[in-house]
Amino acid sequence: MTRIRIALLAAFGSAGLLIAALIFEHGFGMAPCALCIWQRWPHLAAVVLGGVALAAPALPVLLAGSAAAATSGGIAVYHTGVERGWFQGPTACSGTIDFSALTAEELLDRVLAAPVVRCDEVPWEMLGLSMASWNAVASFALAGLWLAAAFRVAPAR
Repeated sequence: MTRIRIALLAAFGSAGLLIAALIFEHGFGMAPCALCIWQRWPHLAAVVLGGVALAAPALPVLLAGSAAAATSGGIAVYHTGVERGWFQGPTACSGTIDFSALTAEELLDRVLAAPVVRCDEVPWEMLGLSMASWNAVASFALAGLWLAAAFRVAPAR
């Protein structure tokens, strides 16, 4: 398999993950939390880099694709840790605000501004892994594909 084909496979993998996230969101009504959204941006970058790789499958482009996929994987590992209580999540979506120091007005403002979806709850899981966990697995696999494309040696002619 050529460098370009491997890179495109990785880019299509990221596109597939984005499509799956949108299906869960719009098809099944599972609104994403802030960390879910953060995991999407690197996949979007990987899809764009797949397009760039079509024109110029240079090493920096392929390494950037790997970095993008791995970044989503890293965010997903952090999100998994927040869901499992291993890490403290962002205060805006993890319920870690100290309400005792707030006035009633400040409390009301915080409640009204708070996101509906919490980052520290697991809305769906399969085989004991949450969506964030599955994204981590898939993202690191895609990062490996990008690396395989980057270090693919052209066959001898």
